[in-house]
Amino acid sequence: MNVRRRLIPAALASALGLGALTACSSDSAASGNTDKFDVVASFYPMAFLAEQIGGDHANVTSLTEPGQEPHDLEISTQQRAQLEEADAALYLKGLQPAVDEAVGQTGIKTKIDAATLTHLEDHGTGGHTHEGEEGHAEEEGHSEEEEHARDPHVWLDPVKYAEIAQGVGKAFEKADPDHAADYKKNTEALVKKLNGLNGDFENGLKNTKTKVFFTNHAAFGYLAERYGLTQEAISGIDPESEPSGARVRELQQEAKADGVTTVFYETLVSDKTAKTLARDANLKTDVLDPLEGITDKSRGDDYFQVMESNLKALQTALGAK
Repeated sequence: MNVRRRLIPAALASALGLGALTACSSDSAASGNTDKFDVVASFYPMAFLAEQIGGDHANVTSLTEPGQEPHDLEISTQQRAQLEEADAALYLKGLQPAVDEAVGQTGIKTKIDAATLTHLEDHGTGGHTHEGEEGHAEEEGHSEEEEHARDPHVWLDPVKYAEIAQGVGKAFEKADPDHAADYKKNTEALVKKLNGLNGDFENGLKNTKTKVFFTNHAAFGYLAERYGLTQEAISGIDPESEPSGARVRELQQEAKADGVTTVFYETLVSDKTAKTLARDANLKTDVLDPLEGITDKSRGDDYFQVMESNLKALQTALGAK
């Protein structure tokens, strides 16, 4: 998946310091040289992990402000200073090139790349992730360009997100050994909760009338693969693009063949494309949140609440029994 698309505006936003991330701060003045373990996170899914694992010992800030598109983020001089003063940087390489460059140029001792803590897969630029389909990218021998083509949306799979959480926990323990016991405890609690969420999805999507769901763009490849579903993206990787007439006709036929009832769109992206297809194919529309951030439009205040809302939306659309 080409991650050089425009990611959900404002999505990220969110949370970086708002709502559930009570200890997060987007104030660069609060980002470093505090008496806590200062962590600079790239965007919401990383900030949420840092907050949950760091607990009372961490001071978490985000490079992505509310309302910003994560991929289009440009790093300011002030933010570079933020990174230099921090104890750790937590980011997802390949998602935000400006962050990758800035982190690489800083002398920050602890650099945690979430992409190295689980296996990223290539779900293709067309957005088709079919039941049982596995990523075929080789573990070794791939170029940097190929690495960047891999699907970054790992946080939408609770199992992969838990793998990343474990890696982040170990990195925190090593970087701040005085509080290692608490980081370990917090990580175990978070992983347990993520395992519970995985169980909810497994049980909730086990028996459904259809396994196919339509999305505005291809953000849910890992989720589909984990739970034996088929994601069909209207416009591929770009949520703002218009589908071709041929693609609309193809999806109309598939909707009839596979019993698709709903076209999903995202809270912070125009629903025009989804509604166009839904109208033409006589389908319903609903929200499936890629969780790149939390805003007042999100169906929940944090990662877990929004994921549970996503589960309910999928159960309704797929005809869970």
